[in-house]
Amino acid sequence: MRRVDVASRDINKFRRLWERIGALLIPAFGVRIETDEISGLHAEWLTPKDCMDDKLLLYLHGGGYIVGGCDMYRQMVSHIARAGRIRTLLPEYRLSPEHKYPAAIDDVVAVYRSLLDMGMRAEDIIFAGDSAGGGLAVATMLALRDANEPMPAAAVLLSPFLDVTGSGDSMRTRRDQDPWFRAEDLVIIADNYCEPHQCSFPMVSPVLANVEGLPPMFIQVGDHEILLSDSERIADAYVAAGINVELEVWPEMWHVFQMFIGKMPEARRAIDKMGLYIQSRF
Repeated sequence: MRRVDVASRDINKFRRLWERIGALLIPAFGVRIETDEISGLHAEWLTPKDCMDDKLLLYLHGGGYIVGGCDMYRQMVSHIARAGRIRTLLPEYRLSPEHKYPAAIDDVVAVYRSLLDMGMRAEDIIFAGDSAGGGLAVATMLALRDANEPMPAAAVLLSPFLDVTGSGDSMRTRRDQDPWFRAEDLVIIADNYCEPHQCSFPMVSPVLANVEGLPPMFIQVGDHEILLSDSERIADAYVAAGINVELEVWPEMWHVFQMFIGKMPEARRAIDKMGLYIQSRF
């Protein structure tokens, strides 16, 4: 595998590359895909044949806050929806650098409020996300908590990007093992997402936040990725706060390895475990 060289890529070219890759990815069999617009955002509903009644997974895609969308994530998320037997909403929140912090958080809060206005109950919704989408999921829950709004039932995170400051030990200890990212790539992502003085804001780097009041959490992360410490530290914070958390560190795996569903058995096993967790929360 080749490392992602964010620093050397024009963002629009990077986005077009992701779109071309996404066009080749096939959704899971038996999952119905419907397009929609929610809170002014393009979104897709992914509905498995045997989904649970009135339950919803709100999935926030990754991509470093600068790329990503339904085309690239439809395949993996449809497999998660099928494994969890849960109807899933995949919205396309605004991306940076055109829309910097807190635009993405504002978008997800608006989508969540729209779901509640549609009659959904907070306790019937689970947040999920990978990489930057994992960070966005936690940031959104922090925003909801601070606004005294109802919490979702749980959060499911895949290789979450929770520390824009890049202060985790794994940035150094996994530097030569991570096949995708380098520390300097994450600096570029941070520069695009927020202003320098905002990097240590709790809703920009949720690993620095007080997590009291957040719902239970399930995390999957690869042992070979430089973001490993992000997952370990948020799990430690959960334990200290007395909140249920399950952390799975997958040996020899890399960033969001679940996207290789259909290509490697580890991705299938990870998504199946994710599905069991989702069902167990209800």
